[in-house]
Amino acid sequence: MQMLTAGIDIGSLSTEAVLLSDHKIVSYSILATGADSRRAAEKALNEALGFAGAAPEDVRFTVSTGYGRTNVPFADLQVTEITCHARGALYTFPDTRTIIDIGGQDSKVIRLDEAGSVIDFAMNDKCAAGTGRFLEVMARALEVDVDELPELAVGASRAAAVSNVCTVFAESEIVSLIGQGVPRPEIALGILESVAERVVSMVKRVGLVPKVTMSGGVAKNKGVVQALERRLGMEIRVPDEPQIVGALGAALIAESRWRKATYL
Repeated sequence: MQMLTAGIDIGSLSTEAVLLSDHKIVSYSILATGADSRRAAEKALNEALGFAGAAPEDVRFTVSTGYGRTNVPFADLQVTEITCHARGALYTFPDTRTIIDIGGQDSKVIRLDEAGSVIDFAMNDKCAAGTGRFLEVMARALEVDVDELPELAVGASRAAAVSNVCTVFAESEIVSLIGQGVPRPEIALGILESVAERVVSMVKRVGLVPKVTMSGGVAKNKGVVQALERRLGMEIRVPDEPQIVGALGAALIAESRWRKATYL
């Protein structure tokens, strides 16, 4: 029988589950949350267990986090995503001092002290500007897949101005730019820069301290990462799988709690 701890991050768009054993990632799962966050949590955990060849009884302690963390009846503890993202980022890059997390429907910036404790954060969960949802809507207006935006933007000599903060108005602005004959690469670059601008304003509120780690699904978009690097003037490290950082942090907290409870 394996001895595992689990972390489950239930976001508005995706749910991630991570299994740990002896401080090492055994397996993980990423899937769409859908309309039932409780079912998504159960399915993500079962999928991760399947990948690990483990059974539910192998899990000693479970921590849930994220938007739907209270909808996980089998969780032993609920922890805020700020704390979990900090733990997950530090596991991946121990010298992290600033975390930028951009998810499907929200974005956050977290600042850590030298001991790795959270000392300040800013969060945008009221508006889709600067999130994965914003990118998806803008890409659709350009009639390209969101993953194609960085490649399309490479051909731009300058970035088109995308000034509207509201996603609905920004989409109309993109349609207007297309109608004016503005080259699509310039519009694509403008979209990426717009997201970076929104996030950098949050970074400034929290205070930028090197080194910077980025998490969340949007961290897979190289165009956004590069736009942020240009504006911040420094390298941004991205984990191999940035989407599981919150769930990883939750699993680490679960492991710590279980070890403390069993005096291991």
